[in-house]
Amino acid sequence: MAGGKETPRQKMIGMMYLVLTALLALQVSSAIIDKFTLLNQSLERANVEAEKTNSNVVRSIQATVEKSGNRPKDVAVFTAAQEVKNKTQQFLASLEDVKQKLITKSGGPNEDKTGFANPNAESEVEELMLGGSKNGLGYQLKGLLNQHVDYLNKMGEGKMNFKPLAIDPKDDPDFKDREQKNKDFAEINFQATPLVAALAVISQKQAEITRYEGEVLKHLASKVGAEDVKFDKIVAMVRPESNVVAAGTKYTADMFIAASSTGMIPTMKVNGKEIPVDGEGMGKVEIPATPGNYDENFLSKRTFKAEITVNTPAGPKTYDNEITYFVAKPVISIQSAALSALYMDCGNELNVQVPALGASYNPSFSVNGGSHIPGNKKGFVTVVPTEREVKLSVSSNGNLIETVPFKVKAVPRPEIKAFNGSKEVNLKMGETASSLRSLRLEAVVSDESFKQNLPKDARYRVVEWEVSLAKGSRAKLQRRVNDNSANLSDFAAQAQPGDRLVIEIKKVQRLNFRDKRLDVPISASSSIITIPLN
Repeated sequence: MAGGKETPRQKMIGMMYLVLTALLALQVSSAIIDKFTLLNQSLERANVEAEKTNSNVVRSIQATVEKSGNRPKDVAVFTAAQEVKNKTQQFLASLEDVKQKLITKSGGPNEDKTGFANPNAESEVEELMLGGSKNGLGYQLKGLLNQHVDYLNKMGEGKMNFKPLAIDPKDDPDFKDREQKNKDFAEINFQATPLVAALAVISQKQAEITRYEGEVLKHLASKVGAEDVKFDKIVAMVRPESNVVAAGTKYTADMFIAASSTGMIPTMKVNGKEIPVDGEGMGKVEIPATPGNYDENFLSKRTFKAEITVNTPAGPKTYDNEITYFVAKPVISIQSAALSALYMDCGNELNVQVPALGASYNPSFSVNGGSHIPGNKKGFVTVVPTEREVKLSVSSNGNLIETVPFKVKAVPRPEIKAFNGSKEVNLKMGETASSLRSLRLEAVVSDESFKQNLPKDARYRVVEWEVSLAKGSRAKLQRRVNDNSANLSDFAAQAQPGDRLVIEIKKVQRLNFRDKRLDVPISASSSIITIPLN
């Protein structure tokens, strides 16, 4: 067919036909029957909408002819359009009648009227469509289909070249199945064919007839200017240099008149890609604002080509323009308890926001040099460093905004303090030998900032130590302790003034934000505690 680019509906119908052809070649099962049913329903719905569109074209022709004063030549075009519409409706009704005969022949609808009593009926379809001596409705259908296509080609005044819709496989250059080549049109479509498949075949032919009809009506409409660009909607437009103006500066903009036609839906493209156009003829431009090379004002220049194509009596006409816009570099705002650096193997909670993006901010994160845990609020993320430097990449809607580097600090080592009951042991003056009957060791966070900022990671505990009661270079008693406290009554019983308690710290652990226990390295200088006894 000579008619230019196919519409989305035409592409859909063509795809449905390919699916229908493929399904006909498959062994029939309940699943295939269901697919035929759905396919037929989709085709029938599409046909109803297409007929509405074609009726609107006829009404548009009538309105244009009346506005032009009912000139004889224009009236003749309208009469031809009415004839095409009426004859096609009659023909589509005759195809619908064939479908009803098939349904009746196969047992009619089911009890709840939602389907068919026998959707996979085959013999009934063959009997009706093929007949005893090739005199069934399928052979009549072939002639009627091709006759109506010839009629539409004629009404297209040589501008159309519609292909016949009912041809035998041997005459179809696109038909590749050699085993089926010897069948005729009726046999290839209705022999051993379930009811729902036969209905889908006829619905597809109705769809093609409706499409052909639409092409003819468009041709006739162009003869009386029914598709002329007539601007009936005029609005005042303002194009500002910027929608955001700083205090103390001027708001500047261009003001002009924009006109559109409610009776015509143009085709619009951005950088060669078609964009959606609503019923008012307004296109929706959406371009991801990807980052780029920013200038000293943190702006990146962008351009796109805008194209609008409208139909005129002389044919399609395209208007284009190159549009310039600027992408501003978003400023990332990171709130954290400790921004100067993150802590190794800790849950560093960050609140990452980009105020310039407003409600469109849809963040996602990736971390190099560690891992991350998404928060339960937009922009919140917990970064867990495993290397000395971490890079946090911030994206929104899949577009990278910025990569922010962080230095990583080692977790501060705790200070070990000894307590006699609730009182801290006096390491300088010592303790009386008889009073030191219990001893508790506490790992105290030495960095107050770390404790306040990451309290879930600042939980230390002494879990293994060794205590000795010594006099001179000789150990009188010695014990290994696997807790942070120990009863030393036996030590007190043997202790004498001048003795000393020597504590060697063997293991200290930290409970992190995941409640996981991690060993904490202890320096040699802080691993020994000596308590003089008086």
